Amino acid sequence: MHFKETDLPGIGRKYWLHTRSGEHLVIVIHNDERRDLFHMESGDTAEELGDMISMVTLDDDEARAVAAIVGGMTYKPKFQNEREVMLDGLMIEWLRIEPHAASIGMTIGELDIRQATGAVILAVVTKDREKQYNPGPDYVFTAGATIVVAGEPSQIKLLKKLLTDGRT
Repeated sequence: MHFKETDLPGIGRKYWLHTRSGEHLVIVIHNDERRDLFHMESGDTAEELGDMISMVTLDDDEARAVAAIVGGMTYKPKFQNEREVMLDGLMIEWLRIEPHAASIGMTIGELDIRQATGAVILAVVTKDREKQYNPGPDYVFTAGATIVVAGEPSQIKLLKKLLTDGRT
């Protein structure tokens, strides 16, 4: 078993585990207490990660329940104002398009994301693990896709609301 821990300034902390069976597990604990668990294909070397096989996002209560089941580890997220100082107010977040989201089937252009929120979509990873960097206004949101966004905390909050409700 090989284990690494890395601080992610403005995001939280990343844990990387290479198991004896050759599996890779990446856990990102965001400063907002959300946890993303990534099951990755093995790469050519022990440190190299292949494509994402699956992803699970847990809220704080869910993560604590899972931690209690598997033996757990803890991390105290940093306060919002410390995160803002690190990157001068810029946050980078991973947001998942939930199955009930109003944005499903709509495009970035239709939602007028940049004008409505000020946030920027940097990349998208679909449920089928297709990657698209810097998607244009014609990109159509799909359930289960994960988007990587950048912006100030208030902009990202507006973007989350827009993706979920279809309006800010």
